[in-house]
Amino acid sequence: MDSANRPDWDRELIDIVDYVRDYQVDSSLAYDTARHCLLDTLGCGLEALSYPACTKLLGPIVPGTVVPHGARVPGTQFQLDPVQAAFNIGAMIRWLDFNDTWLAAEWGHPSDNLGGILATADWLSRIARAAGKPPLRMRDVLTAMIKAHEIQGCIALENSFNEVGLDHVVLVKVASTAVVAHLLGLSRDEMLAAVSLAWVDGQALRTYRHAPNTGSRKSWAAGDATSRAVRLALIARTGEMGYPSALSAKTWGFYDVQFKGRPFRFQRPYGAYVMENVLFKISFPAEFHAQTAVEAAMIVNAAMAKVGKRADDIARVTIRTQQACIRIIDKQGPLANPADRDHCIQYMVAVPLIHGRLTAADYEDGIAADPRIDILRAKIACLEDPSFTADYHDPAKRSIANALAVEFQDGSRFDEVVVEYPVGHARRRAEGMPLLLDKFRTNLARRFPERQQGAILAATLDQATLEAMAVDEFLDMFAI
Repeated sequence: MDSANRPDWDRELIDIVDYVRDYQVDSSLAYDTARHCLLDTLGCGLEALSYPACTKLLGPIVPGTVVPHGARVPGTQFQLDPVQAAFNIGAMIRWLDFNDTWLAAEWGHPSDNLGGILATADWLSRIARAAGKPPLRMRDVLTAMIKAHEIQGCIALENSFNEVGLDHVVLVKVASTAVVAHLLGLSRDEMLAAVSLAWVDGQALRTYRHAPNTGSRKSWAAGDATSRAVRLALIARTGEMGYPSALSAKTWGFYDVQFKGRPFRFQRPYGAYVMENVLFKISFPAEFHAQTAVEAAMIVNAAMAKVGKRADDIARVTIRTQQACIRIIDKQGPLANPADRDHCIQYMVAVPLIHGRLTAADYEDGIAADPRIDILRAKIACLEDPSFTADYHDPAKRSIANALAVEFQDGSRFDEVVVEYPVGHARRRAEGMPLLLDKFRTNLARRFPERQQGAILAATLDQATLEAMAVDEFLDMFAI
């Protein structure tokens, strides 16, 4: 018979809460990277507002709802309660699969946490200002981002949720809950309760990320997770009880029910490592395991143009890649929708080989109807290179290598093109940051008049200026 004695809090929950409460971030690299991450993530959301499939999900649950001192949704006129605002922001920034990435035993997108962080910080700032109190500052947002990145990324280093069929957004929910609870001013016990609620909450399956069910929920799943985190933190703020052995309880805890009885393993303590080493999607809106393959395809396309060859002349393409790539995006057969296409490496390589580009619009039905794409897809095969897989997991390298070998109908072939690290990798940071800011400028121009763009850039391109800015004033700059 199981004991009814209340257990002590699981160590994993304590470590998360004490890190968020007590750790002092002193890394200038982490704060600089967090600022770039903030700008890039918001820019991705602004681009997504061009797509009706995204915008149809935005706004209040009940049309016309007015929320006094509500949180703003960037690039729109919406001002919502923090839970719904978190969903809106989270769905926007994730929609086009163009925000940052973290690859390890589990993969994911730590900037997905920004939905909950920004919505909560803005709401709290507006309430404080209305009461004559000081608002939160953008440095508070950057600090919360660094810590959410760290929680999600450090758990992901050694623990694969996809292996048991769970979506990585479970980590968004947990990380967002922890940092949002702290922003809300919860006590240590209340924070422990909140994080335990996130672990015992229902966790999303990966069904919507894989054939034959790949679909658009993968674009709003993180928005759902980060908004749920805000809701759970608010519930804990009422004094609602927590569940100390949410992870370890025999039979009924997360480990036994959803993780095959395995406790989490950890490679390193929480610090600022993840933000300092996060991967940015700069060049292409492509699932990150394909970033270097698309870059290689662009190189091949340029080489083909020099010798007068076209995609129609290709006999076969072989992609040497990592095991994670094969597991997630190696896909043959019909592709039903844009969400299906942006998770198919054959599609993401075929388009640049044909057109010399890969943009978000290239996943839409009009481009996908070009019969040349599916003809070329059928000629593209993936092969795992164990050394690429090993370097992918090596903490000293963390490469995402792909190699393209192209053979033509006339028997000729190009030398294999190998790209180990994408532009957004820490090893190519100096090359990537100017391009990331160019991407941000382009996305601002999609939504705002020139004068508003200038005001945003003046406030965001300088670290000290941004950090000192009130959160509500920052979000007001992004209003339409």
